[in-house]
Amino acid sequence: MSSESDPEIDIMFGLKNVLTKIEAAVGRRNKDLPQVIPRLVAVSKIKPASLIIQAYEAGQRDFGENYVNELAEKASDPSILDKCKDIKWHFIGHLQTNKINKLLGSPGLFMVQTVDSEKLAENLNKQWLKYRKEEEKLKVMIQINTSNEEAKNGIHPSETTKLVEYVLKNCPNLDFQGLMTIGQYDYDVSKGPNPDFLTLSKCRQELCENLNLDINKVELSMGMSSDFEHAIELGATTVRVGSVIFGARPPKNK
Repeated sequence: MSSESDPEIDIMFGLKNVLTKIEAAVGRRNKDLPQVIPRLVAVSKIKPASLIIQAYEAGQRDFGENYVNELAEKASDPSILDKCKDIKWHFIGHLQTNKINKLLGSPGLFMVQTVDSEKLAENLNKQWLKYRKEEEKLKVMIQINTSNEEAKNGIHPSETTKLVEYVLKNCPNLDFQGLMTIGQYDYDVSKGPNPDFLTLSKCRQELCENLNLDINKVELSMGMSSDFEHAIELGATTVRVGSVIFGARPPKNK
């Protein structure tokens, strides 16, 4: 994790820019889709606490992290605890069973967006009460591998109803919020609507029909820095944006 903030990064400008684009994308959204105001999750991966505090002070409340250790470290950072009282942490990476307790013990944990098995759901449900009161459920999303790539986590779209039904019936400490996908990177929208976003939307439609759920209450978390506007046009209710707000991340090999 970077320890110093980059003086070149203007967090307030980045946030305003993204929020303006979100508003414009909502205006272009198909009116047949649920008209939910999208939530912006600012992805602060490898960025220092100082930049998170700047974003918080500019009005941002939802932040996302891909790694348990990094989320736990930042959530417990004294400066963040002191200055960001209402921060909401979203875990958006692959969650291993042996890291569950560390994640659940993180102050301000708001949602786990990457539940991809009955075993993981069961473990989260079982461990949650160690850290929170019974009436305070853990918000979760089910991760779908819409692009069917081996390198990506998530369930096959055809398993959506089965896993959501398991959570609703067997995990009283979990609060099902919706579906999430990472999707393929750098999709060329000149070819037409992103098939991953269409697939996630179709999964929601079928899920709501199968389990008689209100489609307006089932979120879609899809879209990142390069395609969040397109995702909103296709029904995203949560977008996960990092580099447009916090500046580009260094290449992985550095």
